[in-house]
Amino acid sequence: MLAGVVGGTEETTTGVIRLRALEAQGGLGFPVLSVNDADTKHLFDNRYGTGQSTVDGLLRATNMLIAGKRVVVAGFGWCGRGIASRVRGMGASVIVLEVDPLRALEAVMDGFLVMPAAEAAAVGDVFITATGDLDVIRPEHVARMKDGAVLANAGHFDVEVDLPGLAGLAVEVREVRPSVREFEMADGRRIHLLAEGRVLNLASAEGHPASVMDMSFANQALGAEFIAREGPGLEKRVYAVPRHIDEEIAAVKLATLGVEIDALTPDQARYLASWDRGT
Repeated sequence: MLAGVVGGTEETTTGVIRLRALEAQGGLGFPVLSVNDADTKHLFDNRYGTGQSTVDGLLRATNMLIAGKRVVVAGFGWCGRGIASRVRGMGASVIVLEVDPLRALEAVMDGFLVMPAAEAAAVGDVFITATGDLDVIRPEHVARMKDGAVLANAGHFDVEVDLPGLAGLAVEVREVRPSVREFEMADGRRIHLLAEGRVLNLASAEGHPASVMDMSFANQALGAEFIAREGPGLEKRVYAVPRHIDEEIAAVKLATLGVEIDALTPDQARYLASWDRGT
């Protein structure tokens, strides 16, 4: 099938990770544009879209009061940042789990608590994964959780919570609400899993609002146009979205919102492009 493929575009963080891994192994069959890396995609879709739709899924599934809860967010990429920001805005105390020291430091500077998963497991009320990796929440973490803890995944397939490990700890499993599965532990504690560990904002809600997905789909459309035009001359690797596409989408989005901005004067533009003034 590769013979007729000019190129492709990829929307998701995890999809781009896979494609870059394939490229590194020499197995990528055609050029791919990383739509996810466009600023008008990940800064908005991932952050504001995932943040809001994850909260939407959490509320639809549980009808819980977020204010006063300790919410543990695993991963401080753009999706994790959006989730952490949204639940903090609703009155939660937020704990961030990270393996990247730079992202962990940024979370600290943003005012979030950062700690290892084993410590957070003992104090969290709600755990939301947004890492793109597997086994983020494991049996050793569940063993330390309080009665009534809620587990949810907003990042990837149903692998971020170790589901076989969770089931192995339970003496009884039952559905207590639509999208809420209760695992009773031998000591009587109850752990609640949302949406069977699948992506919460899709399985228990409606995904992101169209008013933020429009920029992602604009990237896909203009990216596909770019690949159709330039693909035959490109190498078989993952490419960033050209900056002019990002800027065009941002400008159009501002116009649809009725927002106007200033433009540089010719002298300002020359100043910014010079080396011999203001040094």
